[in-house]
Amino acid sequence: MEKPKGVFSLIVIVAALGYFVDLYDLVLFGVVRDASLKSLGLSGQVLREASISLFNFQMAGFLIGGIVWGIFGDIKGRLSVLFGTIILYSAANIANGFVNDLTSYSILRFIAGIGLAGELGVGITLVSESLPIKKRTLGTMLVVAFGALGAVLAAQVGNMGWRTAYFVGGGLGFVLLFLRIGTHESAIYKNISNSNVSKGSFHQLFTSKERFLKYLGCICIGLPVWFALGVLTFNANDFAAVIGVKGTVVIGKCIMFSYLGLTTGDICCGLLSYVLKSRRKAILIFLSTSIISFTWYMLVRDISLGYFYFLMFMLGTLTGYWAIFVTIAAEQFGTNLRATVTTTVPNFVRGATVPITLSYVALQKNLGVLYSASIVGAVCLGLALISIISIKETFFKDLDYIEELNKSTKSK
Repeated sequence: MEKPKGVFSLIVIVAALGYFVDLYDLVLFGVVRDASLKSLGLSGQVLREASISLFNFQMAGFLIGGIVWGIFGDIKGRLSVLFGTIILYSAANIANGFVNDLTSYSILRFIAGIGLAGELGVGITLVSESLPIKKRTLGTMLVVAFGALGAVLAAQVGNMGWRTAYFVGGGLGFVLLFLRIGTHESAIYKNISNSNVSKGSFHQLFTSKERFLKYLGCICIGLPVWFALGVLTFNANDFAAVIGVKGTVVIGKCIMFSYLGLTTGDICCGLLSYVLKSRRKAILIFLSTSIISFTWYMLVRDISLGYFYFLMFMLGTLTGYWAIFVTIAAEQFGTNLRATVTTTVPNFVRGATVPITLSYVALQKNLGVLYSASIVGAVCLGLALISIISIKETFFKDLDYIEELNKSTKSK
């Protein structure tokens, strides 16, 4: 019988480093995007359009990669995905440092997005299946909390030059590849790996009303987190102008302080879930604090630059339930669908940044920055609250079970 693993086991460490690299790249792109496009000779409206196009290419990579790696993780195993994703990402990022035209840049951002799409979901799946029930919360909390520091590094490395920053990202990926050599597949997955059980059937998530609503609910729970990042943080200059911030706001610093807050929040939410012995109660509390942080952000006026950066930190802290959100997704479905769900759910939430941002921009034309953001934020919070209230508690759930894919009856 396999010996139970500790919270600081190699599996947890490599999963945490994988998410570290994931967020490093995601945030780095936002930090160096304009500087890199200017160095390629773009400016004005052309630069803005190219910036949006690159973001969409990367998000498309995340969405497609999330589905592909999730299915692959259920069919071929969790470890095979962790090796494949990091190789693809690392090669794409190093190549990204050599681009001299927009077409190559777009293709490589798409490929990097595909590569990174499997890191968090499959990492959380492997950690959840490998740790004892009592340690599962702490393990997934450490993965996401430490991983969020990758965003902080990206904000700093981005100042070294965009080509160098991409080389650093690719190098980090290959270092992580070697660290993963000593990891092992989860015992839970091994139990079904050679069986005839249907595995990785993504379409089966839509063949049962109960399964589909549960899957959709998992996605909706995470929407406020990426509303805070995609709208309130990445567009901080818009809000700073309306709020009356005294000083020049640097987006890279906003992102850094926001992710430092997310790290703090993930640790607090994980510990809260551990103490309350409940995922649902912990997230309900953090959704309540999210309402406070969003309201605070909208109502404050005439503040110093330091206060504004502190506000970005608090925005991240009070919406920092990403670790428990992904853990819930992993615990809701059987072993034969777990990687598919846990990989696609966070990537669909990330992908939801596009319609969330487009809605914010469309409403802004008639309602202004604050009112448009308030409406979009209220919708995201409302969907998250309905979903977390409706979903089943999974804190003590044994993950060693199979999803009955060919039936519309309830899974275990």
